[in-house]
Amino acid sequence: MAVEKTYQEINARIKAGKAVVVTAEELVTMVKEKGVERVTSEVDVVTTGTFGPMCSSGAFLSFGHTKPRIKMHKVWLNSVPAYTGIAAVDAYIGATEVREDDPLNSDHPGEFRYGGGHVIQDLVARKKVVLKATGYGTDCYPRREIETEITLDDINEAILFNPRNAYQNYNCAINLSSKTIYTYLGMLKANMGNAHFSTSGQLSPLLKDPMFKTIGLGTRIFLGGGVGYVAWNGTQHFPDRNTGEDGTDYGFAGATLSVIGDLKQMSPRWLVGTSMIGYGATMTVGLGIPIPILNEEICRYAAAGDDELYAPIVDYSGDFPNLRSSNLGFVSYAQLKSGKIKVNDKEIPTAPVSSYPRAREIAATLKSWIQKGDFLLGEPVQLLPNTDTGIIANSLKG
Repeated sequence: MAVEKTYQEINARIKAGKAVVVTAEELVTMVKEKGVERVTSEVDVVTTGTFGPMCSSGAFLSFGHTKPRIKMHKVWLNSVPAYTGIAAVDAYIGATEVREDDPLNSDHPGEFRYGGGHVIQDLVARKKVVLKATGYGTDCYPRREIETEITLDDINEAILFNPRNAYQNYNCAINLSSKTIYTYLGMLKANMGNAHFSTSGQLSPLLKDPMFKTIGLGTRIFLGGGVGYVAWNGTQHFPDRNTGEDGTDYGFAGATLSVIGDLKQMSPRWLVGTSMIGYGATMTVGLGIPIPILNEEICRYAAAGDDELYAPIVDYSGDFPNLRSSNLGFVSYAQLKSGKIKVNDKEIPTAPVSSYPRAREIAATLKSWIQKGDFLLGEPVQLLPNTDTGIIANSLKG
């Protein structure tokens, strides 16, 4: 008889301390040993994790009013500009915004040493941050300037809101040209001197529930060391299949999440300001999602191992294609994690931009929260679009 569980049943088991929780890595081994049917009946929740650069991240900050009041027209935090077209004393600091006085290295354009992601890390580390704001002066907001030091605890509301996180599957990036190039996947050596990837494979949250059977609006997650929620699908959410030139299906491709959480709960260990040579500033984000094992279909997807999950090999020296196709072939995460792959009969060393050990730590932390009864599953009020919805990516013209 097919196993069918509900969120209510699983949450009741969590509250009673009886839920069986395993990491996605552990599930892979269990299913190989026992089979999907038995593991579905035994396991209640599978935890996942990823820790890598996530550029489309940032925080809404509400500073509180000055005396006399000011309508903040321009805001800088440690000399990094923040967007203020929201309300009088509210701003959004983006992870990729860069400090105005940060010197550029002319040999590597885009080498900023400090940006919005670093500001966010400093805030969650409870360091003092210099707030400077200017206004144009009105009857109800007469003040025109303020400069002061603040900490995260001085800010009324601090909300991490990341429009695009947890990319389902990244490219395996190589460089076919004769010169070194600098990308968001790191430095790529000339003539296929190296290959970089950035997905945690068998721990990757959106590769474990690729059809979005359990992930949607209201899903409770590990975010930045605290508790967060899925707010919507992410920007550039184009769930589809990786397809080889011969039509072979290599699994799932380009889904993303928009996520939100209380910045004051979070940790500088899991929100890390990052600067990438030749690319610019970003933030490395820790994110993990619990997947309830409601039925065998969900268990089967969640049990996919690194040898069953593939990334497209893409040349970043030209206008690289999207995640859904590759004329250079596909490579499994087991091969990528082995330290070398073969492309066009050449053996290439591989390296991750994301951290698998830290992804493993996130999955283990989330597992312990659930086992202790400190973290209940959030049942989505609406599931996210999946490959069946036929979403098409549009491109700018001009």
